[in-house]
Amino acid sequence: MSDGPVAAKIREKLTAALSPQRLELEDDSWRHAGHHHEGGMDARPGGESHFNLVIVSDDFEGRSRVERQRMVNGLLKDEMAGPVHALSIKALTPAEAAHSA
Repeated sequence: MSDGPVAAKIREKLTAALSPQRLELEDDSWRHAGHHHEGGMDARPGGESHFNLVIVSDDFEGRSRVERQRMVNGLLKDEMAGPVHALSIKALTPAEAAHSA
C-alpha cells in the first residue's frame, strides 16, 4: 500500500532532516474509526490522522528519549497542528536498534 499525501510529507521531512537508517511509518487511523477529534475530524481507514513511527538515526546519539521526540515533533509541527491527531514515536540510535532486533 502506498503512502497518502500526509505520510509522504512526513517521510520527506524526516528523511531530509535526520537521514534515517530506518524509517517505518504506519497509518493506524483505522483503529480509531469513530473517534472525534478537535475540529470534528473523524478517524477512518486511510484517514492519515494517527501514525506509528519507528525511526533510527545517528542524530539521536547522546539525546534523551524526550529530546528525540521533541526533535521529531518539531520537524512535523505543521502536520501535528493539522491533519495528524496522534503520533507514536520510537526513536532509536543505530546501536539501540541493533540491540533490540
